[in-house]
Amino acid sequence: MDLTQVKLVVTDMDGTLLNDQGKVSPRFFELFKDLQKHNIQFVAASGRQYFSIIDKLDLIKDEITVVAENGGITVQKTEVLDTCTVDAEVVHDLIRQMREIEDAHIVLCGKEQAYVESDHEPFIEIFQEYYTKFKRVPDLTEISNDHFFKIAVYSFGGSEETTYPIAQKLEDQVKVKVSGENWLDISHLNTDKGRALKILQDSLNITKAETMVFGDYNNDLEMIGLADYSFAMQNAHPNVTKAANYQTKSNNENGVEHILEQLIEAKDTLLGNRVL
Repeated sequence: MDLTQVKLVVTDMDGTLLNDQGKVSPRFFELFKDLQKHNIQFVAASGRQYFSIIDKLDLIKDEITVVAENGGITVQKTEVLDTCTVDAEVVHDLIRQMREIEDAHIVLCGKEQAYVESDHEPFIEIFQEYYTKFKRVPDLTEISNDHFFKIAVYSFGGSEETTYPIAQKLEDQVKVKVSGENWLDISHLNTDKGRALKILQDSLNITKAETMVFGDYNNDLEMIGLADYSFAMQNAHPNVTKAANYQTKSNNENGVEHILEQLIEAKDTLLGNRVL
């Protein structure tokens, strides 16, 4: 595995860069400085809200690219590079359909903020880990003055068991993605992390052979396919483990940092050899 050619590092957040307590390790921020020294671009790509991602990465938020809402919006520093939205009428119709599912707690994900109509406090407590800027409203179908990236649906019974079997009938109209053990995301057919990554690769003139990607769940599959150095976390969904070219330690064992240390060492060695 020749890591010396890597120019772009892309990592998912939950289950990947974040541990199970939702924290980024101090070691990562140290390694980020080393990535910068070697002119390696860093991208955080997540199903999370943009505001939640930069809250987790506040120390470096002005120096990175963020792909949020599963590719619904891509922001470099403070510049919006790309968005992919769903029409309000479509969103409202989807919300009505999701309301019919038992144990479905719905989040409407907008550019300005997220919206939630649930009064289920155990869900609200969980929801606030992923959405830092939000508004509680009486009826989501009354919200129209925003740009909508997706509908996120949380199920305490598990997304693959509870919500996906019902929502999958919509897959010819919208993208339905199991993005976590309890989360299901519904967005525009063109929305995914892979599309966002391809736009970045093309703009930076960086190839698949120069790209490193880390992921753990099904919403990472498209971007994993765009990197020769694709890593599944030890805690990854079986689909991701099968799709990735390599595997690393779990998110609780700093699996991303483990590989980044090897990347930095390879780059340092190459630089040392050139000096000699």
